[in-house]
Amino acid sequence: MPMPDLLKPTQEVADALADGRPVVALESTVISHGLPKPDNVETALAMEAAVRASGAVPATIGLIDGEIRIGLSMAEIERFASSPGIAKVSRRDMAAVLAARGWGATTVAGTMIAAQLAGIRIFATGGIGGVHRGAETSMDVSADLLELARTPVMVVCAGAKSILDLPRTMEVLETQGVPVIGWRTGRLPAFHAVDSGIRLHLRADTAKEAADLAALHWRLGLGGLLLANPVPAEAAIDRAEMEVWIAEALARAETDGIAGKDVTPYLLAAIGRASDGRTLRANKALLLNNAKLAGEIAAALDVKDRP
Repeated sequence: MPMPDLLKPTQEVADALADGRPVVALESTVISHGLPKPDNVETALAMEAAVRASGAVPATIGLIDGEIRIGLSMAEIERFASSPGIAKVSRRDMAAVLAARGWGATTVAGTMIAAQLAGIRIFATGGIGGVHRGAETSMDVSADLLELARTPVMVVCAGAKSILDLPRTMEVLETQGVPVIGWRTGRLPAFHAVDSGIRLHLRADTAKEAADLAALHWRLGLGGLLLANPVPAEAAIDRAEMEVWIAEALARAETDGIAGKDVTPYLLAAIGRASDGRTLRANKALLLNNAKLAGEIAAALDVKDRP
């Protein structure tokens, strides 16, 4: 697949794509906005290592100086982790940040777009965005959901973030025709919690099964897929306990006038404090778990299904 001039892959990624070897996309928002330092750098590097251990090449994606970088150096990861004011980039922001030749950390939607342009089919993240609680009045719905409907990339995640309205998030995904596949489960994971209580209609029990389903979806000319991989049990948090912390964080966010793209990082930071760091440990565990699984699925994908 020819690469647009804006795309700048590392030599390792370019060689892997040219040779038809498996590549897994990773986002940079988790580095700049999702985890505190030094956890952000340590986790980014550990995710890359997990992808490699599964037989694939990692490609952490970010916008730098007017280019879409497909794969980052250690120095670039450090800067994403440390520099204030790095933009959080979704579909609407990509052209503006590139035109300004700024630095931008890609969200799920932004990473999917870049991955598809580069010819990468599998992407590992923590949790997708979705329908926010109270969206019936705020209309706060993540662009991730529509991106999943239109962009042919499989997103390996631990479900949608637990701070969201999960039933409404699933309704939007169903309306948009996005397959949600449980990894060895018939229930939707809830990010920090293993089970949201929401039943899924699709499941995969092997990497080959997941890869074959995705390949058929793309041969039909359809968009993205969501593979929901539960957080490892030893790091999971009880759903009822999470709900108490979320309710308290939502009340504080309303009092503090937090809105738009600032809501998610505010809520995650608040529940992190309330949980005495347990949510951070769960977040790191699920990120590594998803990176490992994404590498296995990318390796199981037939060469003909890697564009």
